[in-house]
This record gives sequence, structure tokens and C-alpha cells, in this order.
Amino acid sequence: MIVTVRKGDNGSAVKAAQTQLNRYGAGLAVDGAFGDGTDAKVRSFQSSHGLDADGIVGPDTWRALVTGSSGGSGGSSGLLTHAQAAALFTSAGITWTSSGNCSDRNSSSCTSFDGLRQTSADGAVTLRRASGCALTVTGGTETGHASGTYSHWNGYKLDFSPTTCLSNYITGTFAYSGTRGDGAALYTAPSGNLYARESSHWDVTFLH
Repeated sequence: MIVTVRKGDNGSAVKAAQTQLNRYGAGLAVDGAFGDGTDAKVRSFQSSHGLDADGIVGPDTWRALVTGSSGGSGGSSGLLTHAQAAALFTSAGITWTSSGNCSDRNSSSCTSFDGLRQTSADGAVTLRRASGCALTVTGGTETGHASGTYSHWNGYKLDFSPTTCLSNYITGTFAYSGTRGDGAALYTAPSGNLYARESSHWDVTFLH
């Protein structure tokens, strides 16, 4: 699912990598061309995050670029409490709503972030910054969603209100990858994250 890019490559995945590198002060032109300058910045980033400085943007480097973590047993796979995630979202300008105005994950009318994966929270913040759109979360880790490994309950998914800004960003930035079994249109980010357009929201699966 992850697009690996390296020196000599061109395209949207290279642009995505350049955009992420610029979050760390790389100062690259986001031109989609993986040249000497991008190669040098990738190797520098990899060295500073304890990764093999091979200049290849693969799964581990994507994860580090998007989350600011190199993985391992630390923050990238950790689970957050509702309070921790709420504080992170508030600081990033992300809001949330629930039909029951509550945060109990055992009630389907609540919106809870208890048990949300750090990578999912970081992914939402990255989406907010990259898109420039106001984000409103309408579904978190509470019960009532579909089951499965990569589920809301297991902290991999968030639902977002489908504003015009967000919808235009997703459909204009990420690759259309067909429809899901329930008919939802699917879009896949270079990192492998999945965006499904359900009837009332964007269902986003943060895999990395």
C-alpha cells in the first residue's frame, strides 16, 4: 500500500515526501522530482531519526515523516487516553462532536478517543496541516462501528465531517482506488492511509 520513492523518481508521492520533509525545515521545492537536493534531505532526516540513511523513502521513513517518530515501542504505536488525544486535537485546531455530547467509548452516541493510536492522532494533525481545512471529528473509538482489525474500536479509524474543503483536498490530492464493498468511494494516500466517502462522513483509516 505504501509508495516507496527514491532518487530519480517523479510524481505525487515524491511531492508528498517533499511536503513532509519541509515540515522539518528542509526548504525543498515541492516539484515532484526526486533529485540530489531531495536525496540529501532524506538522508539527513533518516540519520536524525535513527533510520538507515539510504535515501529511500519506504515504510519506516514515511512513518517517521508523518508522525515525527521512528517507530519502535515508543510513541508511534502507543494508545492515547481521551484527554491526551483531545489536548492534541485542540492544540492543532481540530474539533469534534457527538450526538450524545459525551466521550464514553462504550456508548455509540458518544465520540471517544480512548484507545486511539498515536499514529491515528498524528495522522489527523498532519491532515489538518496539509489540507489547511477545518476538521471536525464525528466518530472515534466508541462502540457501534464496524468490527475488524483496522477498526474504530482498535484505534485505527476516525470519522470526519465532509466539508467542501476537506472533500476537495482528499479527492484532489490522493489516488482514487475504487469502491469499498458498501459502495463508499476509496482514496489512498502515499503513506497507505485510506479515505472512504461514506454517506455522512469521511471514514479515514490511519495505517501509518
